[in-house]
Amino acid sequence: MGGSFNKKTSAPPREEGKVPVISLFCGAGGLDHGFYAAGFRTIYAADLMPAAVKSFNHNIGPDIASVLDLLNTSSTDIASEVRKRSSLTGLTPRGLLGGPPCQGVSNANNQSGPKDPRNRLFARYSNIVLDLDKEFGLDFFVFENVPGLKATKNKPLYDTLVKRLGTAFNLHETILDASKFGVPQTRRRLIIVGISKRLSGADFHFPVPPLDVPAPTVKSAIGGLPSPIFFTRGASPAKCSTHANHWTMSPKSKKFSGYTPSKDGRSFIRLEWDKPSRTVAYGNREIHVHPSGTRRLSIYEALCLQGFPKSFELLGNLSEQVTQVSNAVPPPVALAIAKAIAVALKRADRVSIKR
Repeated sequence: MGGSFNKKTSAPPREEGKVPVISLFCGAGGLDHGFYAAGFRTIYAADLMPAAVKSFNHNIGPDIASVLDLLNTSSTDIASEVRKRSSLTGLTPRGLLGGPPCQGVSNANNQSGPKDPRNRLFARYSNIVLDLDKEFGLDFFVFENVPGLKATKNKPLYDTLVKRLGTAFNLHETILDASKFGVPQTRRRLIIVGISKRLSGADFHFPVPPLDVPAPTVKSAIGGLPSPIFFTRGASPAKCSTHANHWTMSPKSKKFSGYTPSKDGRSFIRLEWDKPSRTVAYGNREIHVHPSGTRRLSIYEALCLQGFPKSFELLGNLSEQVTQVSNAVPPPVALAIAKAIAVALKRADRVSIKR
């Protein structure tokens, strides 16, 4: 599952049978990558981060994603952009993917809470979904975020979000752990799937992971990889034959000599070979330590721990790549969700045809 479209064309080719979707807060495209493999196709995407938009278009398809401040862009303007894409593809979106950035509600952020200014994006998100539903008649949406959104301190935010979205969609909610879906990482995320109340017969069920299948380990994902390139001013990861993202920060700290695992804090958490990785969610100085204890993980190793294929490449500088891989939805998790939605949509179609 590499780049899905012909990158030499100015617009993605028409693909019969693919269900067209919009992707907001799209990041580098982990969610879209999984959905494409299940028969969906992103016709328009948007994100605030220019490097993430470049990565999205590099991997998912040319000229699909645009740099857009969704907090300060009207639904009318977003709909206009979607219509432009629809005119090129001949496709009208049936679904919407993506959730707002989670920093304002994350349990890892001690300063987070419902009054965090970043949380205005949740209200904006519900407005956009409902407005685009009125414009295009969406069949579904997928919302992904941290479980901390349901914490007591964030209850007003969560309650408002589901109340508003529930006016037009039947909501289905769960918390999925990526390690249960073939991803070598313990990563729990809140998933809300909304199925349009206009659809009858769309009996949606979340994917159930296989029983008694052990989670992949760090060793199974990155064991045996050669050493990465260390960042220096002017360094280019393209020099590494292993992967264009196989680079990391230089291990300057004395803690990398005779290093023992850290149980406190986030700056020096050392992964273990025979266990899944801790959650891939890094700050610039918080990239997990390689099991060897001698350096931090490379961006490519983090991509592997997120379940991305080798063909996927992130663009931008090292710091921008850290943000992109941290924010990404693991493609195997996205694929499992997408397959479940595809089944629900087929059921709805069958009921509609029968009637």
